[in-house]
Amino acid sequence: MQPRHTAAPGRHWNGSPTTRLPLRPLRVAADSPSRLLCTAQPAPCRTCGNRTDWYARSHGRPIGLHPHELPTPALPAACRWHVASGVAYPSHDGSAWCRIPHTLLCPAGEAPEPLTAPLAELRRRLALRTRRLLDTGAFTPATTAGPSVPAAACRPDRPIVQILYGRYLAACPVDAIQCVAQTRRRHRCTSPVLDPADPSGIWTLMPATACHGQLALPAGDMAVYDLTHLPYDIQIRWRTQRCTTHAAAPAAADLDLADWEPFDPLLHHAHIHHRLPDRARRTGHAPLRGCPARRFRGEA
Repeated sequence: MQPRHTAAPGRHWNGSPTTRLPLRPLRVAADSPSRLLCTAQPAPCRTCGNRTDWYARSHGRPIGLHPHELPTPALPAACRWHVASGVAYPSHDGSAWCRIPHTLLCPAGEAPEPLTAPLAELRRRLALRTRRLLDTGAFTPATTAGPSVPAAACRPDRPIVQILYGRYLAACPVDAIQCVAQTRRRHRCTSPVLDPADPSGIWTLMPATACHGQLALPAGDMAVYDLTHLPYDIQIRWRTQRCTTHAAAPAAADLDLADWEPFDPLLHHAHIHHRLPDRARRTGHAPLRGCPARRFRGEA
């Protein structure tokens, strides 16, 4: 007769434990150069529908890279990027493979510079995939038809926000800015950054000054959502794009990049408004210049 195996208490017949250890949620190290839980944030391109991996750069602004690595000899030296610790750097790290910005391969527009034969073939394949997505209805290119809000409402689609005496261009209206932190269910938080219980910013007119040594603009004042009068911790909460709940939980990781873009009056002149927001636009009135600051609760 074969001897019968007897399992020890708390273990299977093969010696493995009968109880599983509780799963630990992923966390971001305090010294991590990127606050993102993932090394890349995949998202379809708004103009061609192909996948783009978004990485944070050393100065904080994101960049979209092609999701696959390419042989280094096939890429021009100026187009080579590498990723280290979740941060993208515009250089070559010495390996046989590197990354390339998606803008060089996007088939929705003209290539910014002449492409090599392998890159031209890759761009052609992306164009064929875009055509298949359009034919099947799986992708609709982004349009620039104008704001989605009614014309009677005076509400900037991309307002200019001043935080810690720095100006940023938001990706959506102030009351629609969403928290980027991860919830306990491992989804992105749906709470807005604007909290009615916290002090709000002030819509005010500020000079449309230039930056980085540029010449001053001839335009006068522009509408800015000013947060510099708020306490430092509230401004940091806005800068990191977190709701009041996740601002008190710094261990929670970020599932997306903050939507702030450093404001440049020459590049973003289309988003400069010379009057303060109002509930309804009053026809027949000239732009409000030199008016005193008016306070609104985020939604204008």
